[in-house]
Amino acid sequence: MQPLNQRISATTIARRHAREEDASGAEEKGRGPIRVVIAEDQALLREGLARLFGDAGHEVVAAVGDPDRLRAAVSEHEPDLAVVDVRMPPTHTDEGLRAARWIRDAHPDVGVLVLSQHIEAAGAVDLVSQSGFGYLLKDRVLDVSEFMEAAERVEHGGSALDPQVVANLLSSESDRAAGDLTPREREVLSLMAEGLTNAGIATRLVLTERTVESHVRNIFSKLDLPAAEDGHRRVLAVLAYLSPPPQ
Repeated sequence: MQPLNQRISATTIARRHAREEDASGAEEKGRGPIRVVIAEDQALLREGLARLFGDAGHEVVAAVGDPDRLRAAVSEHEPDLAVVDVRMPPTHTDEGLRAARWIRDAHPDVGVLVLSQHIEAAGAVDLVSQSGFGYLLKDRVLDVSEFMEAAERVEHGGSALDPQVVANLLSSESDRAAGDLTPREREVLSLMAEGLTNAGIATRLVLTERTVESHVRNIFSKLDLPAAEDGHRRVLAVLAYLSPPPQ
């Protein structure tokens, strides 16, 4: 099988981007360009991501290959969004996640979109509680319009979790909360975790938006969430469901 960094090369992304007839630049949507810092140690993927954001009308202010230069770039440029690989030098384990936490602590206004080759999001559950955070598998980059939508949503303070990551996390918690949420409510919650709006969930599940709103209210109630701005309550709902119960 061809290595991932070769499959998601600059050329691959450019070709797929050309086939996305409905994709449009940020300025065409009435939004200003996003200033982006990219941290990815694989040069081909780093170049491809930079081209993807550039073609979408955004500005890549730095593209680096290790966490130290990532921290320096974020401090220097104060970007709108940092796109961070989970595994970077020197150990290629969790350097990206640790850098993501540093960004959220030191620069809370910077959105962080973490990319991973494998499902290993258990260590990122705490970050889900914060607005402006996303966690996607690298293969999602190949769906250019979906990836850019997720990146822009994170930059605007929303969330974006990969469907496979959500499924893995929710299935690991199924025993704990099976008696609390109905199967349909679990479906709705998983799509909330992906970052979908009520309208998006209604389209995905072929339901009316009013029905989805009812499910969301039930989820908030069953998870005993305090009154808050709706977007924040959605994040709290996902966090409450994924977090381990108190001892």
